[in-house]
Formats: sequence, structure tokens, C-alpha cells
Amino acid sequence: MVITGRFFALVLAGAIPTVLFPHYWVVLAWVALCVALLVVDLAVVGNPTRTLELRRVPCGPVQLGQSTQTTLLVRNLSGSRFRGLIRDAWQPSAGADPTTPRPVNLGPQQSESMTTTLTPTRRGDRLAVGVTVRRLSPLGLCARQRTVVVPGFVRALPVFTARKHLPSRLAYLRQLDGRSAVRTRGQGTEFDSLRDYVEGDDVRSIDWRATARRRSVVVRTWQPEKDRHIVIVLDTSRTSAGRVGDAPRLDAAMDAALLLASLASHAGDRVDFIAGDRVVHRRVIGAPRTTLLSDFVTAMAPLEPALVEADWPMLCTEVSKVSRQRALVVLLTPLEPAAVEESLLPPLAALAQRYQVVIGSVSDPMLDEMAERRDDVREIYDAAAAVRTLTLRGRTASGLRRLGVDVVDAAPDKLPAALADHYLLLKSRGML
Repeated sequence: MVITGRFFALVLAGAIPTVLFPHYWVVLAWVALCVALLVVDLAVVGNPTRTLELRRVPCGPVQLGQSTQTTLLVRNLSGSRFRGLIRDAWQPSAGADPTTPRPVNLGPQQSESMTTTLTPTRRGDRLAVGVTVRRLSPLGLCARQRTVVVPGFVRALPVFTARKHLPSRLAYLRQLDGRSAVRTRGQGTEFDSLRDYVEGDDVRSIDWRATARRRSVVVRTWQPEKDRHIVIVLDTSRTSAGRVGDAPRLDAAMDAALLLASLASHAGDRVDFIAGDRVVHRRVIGAPRTTLLSDFVTAMAPLEPALVEADWPMLCTEVSKVSRQRALVVLLTPLEPAAVEESLLPPLAALAQRYQVVIGSVSDPMLDEMAERRDDVREIYDAAAAVRTLTLRGRTASGLRRLGVDVVDAAPDKLPAALADHYLLLKSRGML
């Protein structure tokens, strides 16, 4: 129940008869009259949501930082007029506007639509908290209020900020595919075409059957193999929750995964995606190239870091289920020495014997800045801690490389491009 200002105005109006008839029974009688009117007025209101039908129109996904609209349909099912206020409440990170209650005046069987603009400030599913309905009494002395849950959500998709690096990498990829004069046979290559012999070509590339048919020396050309298999594993455990700058490491890893998946699909390779910690939260397996990027974005949108340790034996088993042949496995996980040495190293040793493994890690550029500042005692201690952290990370990276694992450790804004360049390097060397 909500008491309005009209009731208090009515009580204050009792000062007039009190002044005219200064007796205590006049005050008591006026208060009793006000309370009686309040009780009767409240009884007439009834349940504010019983006579209303509330229905929400679903809204589609929106990219983080952009705006969309959600519509709440309100219908008066009763035979009397409904006067009151309705507030459509959302999570603060949904960026709902307006956030204040809006007046509603519906006649019998009338409908009205209420539109709320949503501008999400965080990635993922932003939920509707509830719809608060306040119905005013006939005399306006009070109101009844009740909050009901009208399910609804808006999905904020991650921003693909690394898209700006894609044109230059695609240009290099086309250049890589077109370098026929330097193509040589080896692991990771496949037959491309025949051409006339040019001085300097490897004589082992001569196709003697074609040479006999054409009566001129013909050599075979090779190109990097296509339709290679790439498995991207995204770590969503507690280590991915650490913030570097204004965003968690998980968001930077997602950006790197999107750039690598887009580049690999243009190169004609098959890309699969696994995200998990102690359980697998999302899978994208066998997605067609035309919808690969949208499938990845949709799968990543609801992911959030979990405050648990990653179960790497389980995740490595999932990789083995996805690809039984040799493939490129990209593990997007922070290069935290304790977490890597305790849980990742044992299964990684077996995984590296079967697959080409690359670890993509988000580094903190603040560590380098701290290591260089040594103006006072406090900064010296900070620099010592930063140097120790960098040394441990370097030692962990060296141990991983001894296992045959490639490590790409870069700042959040540089990791997508560095990981894409490493993929192109492996592609050019025929190591996929």
C-alpha cells in the first residue's frame, strides 16, 4: 500500500474545523473520518495486477554499445478504468531509458504499448528485473503496488574490434596463395598445378610424364593445404576474470578468437570452438563458413568468467573428441605460472604430441611500466614485484616451448593481430 499526498492534505485540512471548534473530539472525529475514507478507498482498489495483462515483445540481439528497444504490452481486462503508474525495471547494465514510472490511463478492454530503449553496457544476457504496477484508488488517497516478473532479456553481442586487422591479413593470405614461384613440396602442402620449367626450379619437382607428353620440361607447383582443422579452446575459469585495463582478459581472448576464426575460414580451413572451465559451456562444431562468425559471436555472448579452476584434462578430452586427426589447437588462456604448472602442463604434454598447439595469452602492459619506474622506495618495490612476475611468466613460456607448444603472449589490443600473424606463419611454413 502507498499513501499519496492527497491523504496528508486531507488530514491537514482538519485544521479548519479545529480552529472553528477547538475541542479534542473534533480532532478525533476528523482523524477517524480520514482513516475511514482511506480504508474504504483502499478496499476498492483491489489487486493492481489481477485486471492487467502484461506481455513483452521479444527483442533481438544487439552489439555492445548500440541501442535497441523492448516493448511491453499492457491491456486492461476489467470493466472499470485503470489509472496508475507502471515501471519496467531492468538490470542496471541493460541501460534502460526511461527508468522512472510512466502514467497509464486505460479504459475497459483498452491496450497500450510501453517502449523502453536499452543500451547495454556489458556483454551477455541483460535481464528484465520486473514490472512494478501501482494502481491509484478512486479518491486518490492511496494506491496499491505490486511487482510481477515479465520474462525478458536483451543479448549484448561482443564487439569485434579486431576486425580492422582482417583486410591486411587477408591481403597477405592472398599473397601467400599466389606465390607459385617459391612453392615447394613438403609437409602441409598439396598439389596445385603444372607450369613450364624456369631456371632455378627444384629438379625434384619435374613431372616426367607431363614432360614426355608436352615434349618440354614441366614442373609441379604446390600450395599450402586447405581444409585444415583448427580447434579454438576458450578458458572461462577464474584466471580469465582478471581485468587488464577496463575489460577482463576473457573479452580480449574472445576478440582474438573471432579474428583467427574469420581469417581461417577465408583461408578455407575448418574452425571449431569450445568454451569451458570445469564444464563445457559452449560448442560450435561444424559451422558453415557463411555463418561461422555469427555462430561464434552468438556462442560467446552469454559467457562469463567462473571463479573455479579449469579442468584441463576434461577440455583436452573434448578436443580429442572434436578432432581425431592432426589439427591446430589454439588454447586461449592466461599465462599464469601457478595455474599452468599445476593443471595445464600434464595434459598439455600429451596434447602436443598429437596436435600443433598454440597458447594465446593476454599480458598486462602495466607490468612493463611498473618494472621501469624506480623513482622512490615504493616504486622500487613495485618494480621488483613486476620483474618477478615477468620472470615467472617467461620461465613458464620457456617450459611450454620445450614441450613443442608455441606461446603468443601480448597485450589485449595486440593479441588478435599477433595470433593471426602466427597462424599465417604456420600456414606459410606448411606446419598445419
